[in-house]
Amino acid sequence: MSNNPLQHRANILRFLCADMVQKANSGHPGAPMGLADVATVLSSHIRLDPACEKWLNRDRIVFSGGHASSLTYSLLHLWGYDISLEDLKNFRQLGSKTPGHPEYGHTSGVEITTGPLGQGIANAVGFSMASLYAANQLNIKNDKVIDHHIYCLCGDGDLQEGISYEALSTAGKHQLSNLTLIYDSNDITIEGDTDIAWDEDIPKRFEAIGFDVLTIDGHDFDAIDSSLVKSRNSDRPTVIVARTTIGKGSASMEGSSKTHGSPLGIDEIKLSKQKAGLDPDKIFYIDDETKKSFDKRACGLAKAWQDSLSSDTIQKIATFTDENFDNIVYPNFSKTKDIATRDSNHQILNSIATALPSFIGGSADLAPSNKTELLDMGSFPVGRNIHFGIKEHSMGAITNAINLYGLFRAYTATFFVFSDYMKPACRISALSNIPQHFIWTHDSIAVGEDGATHQPIEQLSQFRSMPNFYTFRPADAFENIQCWKKALSLDSPTAFVLTRQKLKTLKPVKEYGEVSNGAYLLTKRDKANVTMMASGSEVMLCLQTACALEEVGIICNIVSVPCFDLLCEQPQEYIDKILDKETTVIAVEMATATEYYKFASYVIGIDSFGSSGKDGDLLDKYGFTIDKLKQKIIDLYR
Repeated sequence: MSNNPLQHRANILRFLCADMVQKANSGHPGAPMGLADVATVLSSHIRLDPACEKWLNRDRIVFSGGHASSLTYSLLHLWGYDISLEDLKNFRQLGSKTPGHPEYGHTSGVEITTGPLGQGIANAVGFSMASLYAANQLNIKNDKVIDHHIYCLCGDGDLQEGISYEALSTAGKHQLSNLTLIYDSNDITIEGDTDIAWDEDIPKRFEAIGFDVLTIDGHDFDAIDSSLVKSRNSDRPTVIVARTTIGKGSASMEGSSKTHGSPLGIDEIKLSKQKAGLDPDKIFYIDDETKKSFDKRACGLAKAWQDSLSSDTIQKIATFTDENFDNIVYPNFSKTKDIATRDSNHQILNSIATALPSFIGGSADLAPSNKTELLDMGSFPVGRNIHFGIKEHSMGAITNAINLYGLFRAYTATFFVFSDYMKPACRISALSNIPQHFIWTHDSIAVGEDGATHQPIEQLSQFRSMPNFYTFRPADAFENIQCWKKALSLDSPTAFVLTRQKLKTLKPVKEYGEVSNGAYLLTKRDKANVTMMASGSEVMLCLQTACALEEVGIICNIVSVPCFDLLCEQPQEYIDKILDKETTVIAVEMATATEYYKFASYVIGIDSFGSSGKDGDLLDKYGFTIDKLKQKIIDLYR
């Protein structure tokens, strides 16, 4: 046994991780073993209270390298979260609390889902941004209601992902001084040494974007401690470049890429434990002194903080957390003849923000086009309009964290075609039930002259296929309001796909059903022989085409589908009432739209990319005019 208590604790932690991976016969022991010394010292700095897991002023720790999850779970167990030793033994097993990568809402103490490299860095920036805005709203003079810290553990792979630079430049811009990035710099990736693909000067990168840069030996306990103290007292974000050895403590594989993603082997672990002065035959071993040194269950930090709050502060916090959607006074569009859904959405956003102090957000440098500015509400970090810059991916991941911070409901915005840049963050939001609101405008080929690069075709189908993600495409201002009412009630991510071009307003009368059901029967005709389904701008086109079809004896029902995902959740009885089985069901949408075959016999969509030209010419070319749609339906019906 080591005479250094910190070294002993680190070794216990190190081999707890190795034992987890070995028992599962699956996982990544290298990074957890290399970071065990850093994690041991960090444990004495980080302010957490497992007895009050959602304590607002707790430090946040984000494990951006989610593959190092054996370290995550070992620390959470030792700190006193609801993860037992048996849970550690069930690492990576079906139904366990300890899945292969950390999942928010599944495992006690996990702040956010990580795994896709780089996203965790952006999440950490998001937590820090949320805390900065919260401090500006809640802190009064010397009353530090919000003064916690954000720690993020990351590796070479995280920093190679482009999202990391997007997010970290934002951290530098806003001088997020409570953010500490601990960079596990071990020069190893799956394929071998990092220099086969990467040789930039990382410290200079961080210096260029306004970080304090501290470079240390990641196995020197005094250096680790000193750097953490400095980072907590810095007036800038800090990166601690911890030079570590992957697989530290392994008897024969220390420093090898072989330790990255495979168990060490029973014999190797025994030799390694023996070399460290531990009993080689004991697995999942934690001595009483080590348990006591890590345990945070009796710290009482949350209660002490709560007791320190004034009644005014408690009331302020309540204004953010006690959201009352009934207080929202939505705009009145009864006298509006036509309006783009991005414009009606602008009015709706401002109505929501007026009623909900928690409502904040911004755009990827497109607020004037997306129409997402919250009027007279200022700019972050004092006001509610966040200027993300042209960084769609990090914008989505940052805002996932803002939504999980505990005080805010946040939205993001860009052009619909650029949702492609946001897909990984959207997927994490869906996987984690994060109620982020994604606003995507310029929704179809009607964008016109900007051409194929800016005209979404496959995106609607892509997001409709994502589990637990609700994509709204309202047909007019009235539907837009109803879509928002439903979206605000969901504990899942939602997207609003909106037009740039003006749309005529529909009469706010429904023959059957509600917008909240995802689709409803907008017009019902006696002796109908065709039912047309559509969303967004195509709903009015279908209404107009139905009038033309009546002249040739084809009688149409019209079903508006503002949210295909919600329609799919309805009972068959509801679906049968709005989609008459005795009619020919035809879906109409300016997109690939293949998902409509779930309900329709025919789909009139677009199976190519768009073109550059005036919007009217494009609608004619692709068959979305009254005359051309009429002829297509005649051909299909007869």
